[in-house]
Amino acid sequence: MRSTWRNRRGVIAAIACLFSSFAAAEQPPTIDPFGPKTERRDDALPGRIELSDGSSRSGAIHLTRDKCLTIYDERFQRQREIPLAAIARIDCKIEKEWMEREWKFKETTSDEKIYTGRTYPVRKYLHTITLRDDRTITGPLSALVYLRPKPESPGEETKPLRFILHKRHKGKVGEELKSLVYVKRIEFGDEKKQEKADE
Repeated sequence: MRSTWRNRRGVIAAIACLFSSFAAAEQPPTIDPFGPKTERRDDALPGRIELSDGSSRSGAIHLTRDKCLTIYDERFQRQREIPLAAIARIDCKIEKEWMEREWKFKETTSDEKIYTGRTYPVRKYLHTITLRDDRTITGPLSALVYLRPKPESPGEETKPLRFILHKRHKGKVGEELKSLVYVKRIEFGDEKKQEKADE
């Protein structure tokens, strides 16, 4: 009787081990939430971003995942979505700029506004997208662009930098027009060419 019970216990233990091994094999690998992030965007393109203050950065450029640049094509009077891979260059020029007066309501319950004596800078921009087949599209454009700089040493992880392409850019009260630094140009191309341009 005892031997039969021992045999049953042995069979049950073997079955339990078998099921536990199957369960372990089906489980995905454990991810450490505090571990280093090594994610690389497969849709990022080598390029260079030049700012209006003369500074520039080179690296891998991308948009928010699954996004295209949306620009209002003034020639055809309609919105167009352009994938980043189809673009050779983006140029920005100032359409209009001025110093705006700051106004505030005279009283909380009043519709009357009074001038505070302070101003802030405002700009409107036009962007020209040059496609890889040399066609161009000009119009207002607003987008968030990311650039991940090339690491200075092997294995180093760099964080992406954020750059905003503005349709309309408003500064803070008390600032001047020169304080509005904007993305003047984005060029896409070979990494070696971008490195030479930065030298």
